[in-house]
Amino acid sequence: MRLSRRTFLEGVAALSIAVSVPAMGYAEDFKMGLLVPGSVSEEGWNRIGFNALKGVEAQLGAKISYVELQQNPASFEKAFRDYASQGYKVILGHGFEFQDAALEVALDYPDTYFLISSSSIHEGNVIGLNTDTSQPFYLMGVIAAKMGKKAGLVGGMEIPPIQQAFAGFKNGAKSVNPDFPISEAYIGNFTDTTAAKEAALSMISQGADFVVPNASGATVGGYQAISESGPDVRSFSIFSDFTQVAPNNILGLYVADYAQGVVEVVRSIKDGSPPTENVIFGLKDPKVMSFTFRDDGPISVPEDIRAEVKAISDKIAAGEIKTGAE
Repeated sequence: MRLSRRTFLEGVAALSIAVSVPAMGYAEDFKMGLLVPGSVSEEGWNRIGFNALKGVEAQLGAKISYVELQQNPASFEKAFRDYASQGYKVILGHGFEFQDAALEVALDYPDTYFLISSSSIHEGNVIGLNTDTSQPFYLMGVIAAKMGKKAGLVGGMEIPPIQQAFAGFKNGAKSVNPDFPISEAYIGNFTDTTAAKEAALSMISQGADFVVPNASGATVGGYQAISESGPDVRSFSIFSDFTQVAPNNILGLYVADYAQGVVEVVRSIKDGSPPTENVIFGLKDPKVMSFTFRDDGPISVPEDIRAEVKAISDKIAAGEIKTGAE
């Protein structure tokens, strides 16, 4: 199916050139739409997508719009079609779950670019933007194995981006101690903060003293459980700063300035030079990805471990350490 889709798209592109159809995107206002799997008012993943959209508006002068959706593939396809039919040049589906719908709609709108967050796709006008979260999570795993006894990972849905992050954590921890115990659970959605909290509490009751939640809007529930369990349970803030939720527990912050990465990709599309392959941001891109230590909490990462993590980070950025699943 994929091969026939690519062939179709190439054929449509060739036909457009042959009949000299005028390009509409540059004669009119440049417009970008955003689809998010939840609310942009939530700290975390959805807010990052909204910040990317606002960055495109501010830096590229684009007209923007967004729609908040639940986990419903039919609504994904409808939203893509609505934007594409209104002449939007770029539509960002902010999550891997939007990929299949984009591939279907792209057949009918070859002049629209469909960007998919957390995806490795590059098929015609569907382009994946993937931040390699296995890299910072690898660093978290190293720290957990050096400072803790057991770790717990709470995910939203068992989809590739979260599996990639957790693989990085596990690989990092096992690079320090191959027998370091790690439990892993998925709550099956990205909105149920109570389920995330209960999963984290269960892991803590079983001895986990490092817990990392990764469940988009539900993530805050995991941090609530960590905070309520006392300062002996440690964590890391991911995507956004959750230190206000768990001020005595967070040792470091992983922040992805995905917004600026998206701006640069959209800029290339607006300038007529779209990416020729899927885009992967990593520790080699300091303007997009950073992992920093926290110094204002009751517990901090010792200097010797910080130095070791910095050296590991440099090797990851240079491609000398592979952090994801093989």
